[in-house]
Amino acid sequence: MKRIVLTGASGGIGRALAGRLAGPGVSMLLLARDEARLRLAAQDAREKGAEVEWVVRDVTDRGGMAAALEAWDAAAPVDLVIANAGVTAGSRPGGAPETPQDARRVWETNFVGVLNTVEPLLPALRARRGARIALMSSMAALRPQPDLAAYSASKAAVRAWGVALRGGLRAQGASVSVICPGFVASPMSARHKGFKPFEISAARAAEIIARGLARRDPFITFPAPLTLLTWLDNRLPAGVSDWFARGFRAEIAPDGAPQGRD
Repeated sequence: MKRIVLTGASGGIGRALAGRLAGPGVSMLLLARDEARLRLAAQDAREKGAEVEWVVRDVTDRGGMAAALEAWDAAAPVDLVIANAGVTAGSRPGGAPETPQDARRVWETNFVGVLNTVEPLLPALRARRGARIALMSSMAALRPQPDLAAYSASKAAVRAWGVALRGGLRAQGASVSVICPGFVASPMSARHKGFKPFEISAARAAEIIARGLARRDPFITFPAPLTLLTWLDNRLPAGVSDWFARGFRAEIAPDGAPQGRD
C-alpha cells in the first residue's frame, strides 16, 4: 500500500491534491490546523477509496510534528511526503508594508515548517530506496515580488533547500520534487488583491502536480505562460525587471495572523 504524508491538507492545493492522490491502495496522513476543513478533506479522500488518518497540527510545532510523523512511519513505511502547508502576508490595504510579526510567521511556516515536515522522516527515507519528497515552493521564488517580500524569500529558501536535498539523496535512490505554482484559485489567493495572470483552479494544479510526482520530476513549475514570462524577466536588466514587476503590485487583505492560510 502506498503511504503518503500531506501537510496543509485542509484547503486550496492541499485539499485538491489529497483528493487527486486518493484511491484504493493508498493510505494517507493528512495534517492541517483547521479541524473542520481537515475532516472534510479526509472524508473526500476516503470516499475515493483511500485509508485516511488526520491530525490537527501546526507545522511550526517541531515536537508535535515529529511525534505524529515518526509514529505514522513506524506503523508502516512512508513512500511520499508532501510539505505543502503555507501562509502568505505582504503589503496591506492602503500600501502599508507587511509587519515584522507577519514576516517572521511566514518564514516560520513556509520554510521552518518544511524542515519540521521532512527532517523527522529523513533518516528512514535515506534508508528506503525509492522514497519521494515534494516541497511546495512558488513562482515567487523564481522572481521575488516587492509586495510579498517574506513570502518570496521563504519560498526561495524552500526551492534552494530542495535542490540541495535532491543532490544529497540521489545516491540513496530517493527523489525530491520542488513545486513552483503560479496563481492558483484558493482562499489564500482570494486575499491577494492584484493582477493574477493565468490563474488556474486548485483541481487543475493538483492534476499537474500529481502527474509530475508520478514522473519524479525534479521541478514542477506551472502554468507554462507564466513560467516563460518569469524566465524572460530574469534575463532583463534589473531596472527593466523592477519596472515590469510594478504591474504585479498587490495588497494582501488581512485575515487573522498572518494574512491568509491554506
